[in-house]
Amino acid sequence: MQLPKLNFRETFNFRFRKDKDNLFIYDPTRKSYLLLTPEEWVRQHWIHYFLNCKGYATSALVSEKKVELHGLTKRIDLLVTEKTLPKILVECKAPSIKLTEKTFEQTARYNSVIEAPEIILTNGLQHISARYSDKGYEFYTFEY
Repeated sequence: MQLPKLNFRETFNFRFRKDKDNLFIYDPTRKSYLLLTPEEWVRQHWIHYFLNCKGYATSALVSEKKVELHGLTKRIDLLVTEKTLPKILVECKAPSIKLTEKTFEQTARYNSVIEAPEIILTNGLQHISARYSDKGYEFYTFEY
C-alpha cells in the first residue's frame, strides 16, 4: 500500500508490522497493532500530533468510542479529553473522501452526544475545525 503524504507540518515515527499481505500500524492509545486502512492512517497522524506536538497523555485520547445516537450505536474516531471532559472531537475520513457539508453534519450529530467544545473534520489533506457556542458552530483555522 502506497501511503499518501498527509497535510501535517510534522513527520511522525510510526511503528508498522507486516503479516502476509496486510500492513498494520501501532496505535499507542489502544496499545495494539491495527490494520492500516486509509482512515486509520489519518487517525494515527492525529493521535501522534496530539501526543507529540500538544503534549497530551495517551490516557487523554480515546479512539473509536461507542456512542448511542437516536437509538443507533455509532463510533467516534478520536476524542481528546482534558481532566476526563471532552475537549476536541476528531472525525477522520480517508484521504479520498471529500469533506462536505454532509460529512460536517455527521460530525456535529456525533458531537450532540459528546458535547465537545471543538470539533475537527479531517481527511488528512484538508482539516475543518469549529467551536461550538450558543450561536452554533463557528469555523476557525486550527493551528496544526
